[in-house]
Amino acid sequence: MFPEYRELISQLKASDLHFRHLFDQHNELDKKIRNLEGHVDHAHARQEEIEDLKKEKLRLKDQLYLILQQTGKA
Repeated sequence: MFPEYRELISQLKASDLHFRHLFDQHNELDKKIRNLEGHVDHAHARQEEIEDLKKEKLRLKDQLYLILQQTGKA
C-alpha cells in the first residue's frame, strides 16, 4: 500500500498513535476479507458482509492517504 510513502509510513507508525491504529485496522480488515473470500460459499449474506468490510477498508485507506499527503507536504 502506497509504496511511494514507504519511509513515511514507517516513521508515522513509530511516532503517530492515530496513524498506527488506522494502519492496523486496515491490515486486520484486509486479513478478514481475504479469509472470508477464501471460504466463500456464495451465500448472499456473506457477500454483503465482504462488501461492507471492503467499504470500511477503503474508508480507512482514504484516511491513511490523507494523513500521508498532509505529512509529506509538511
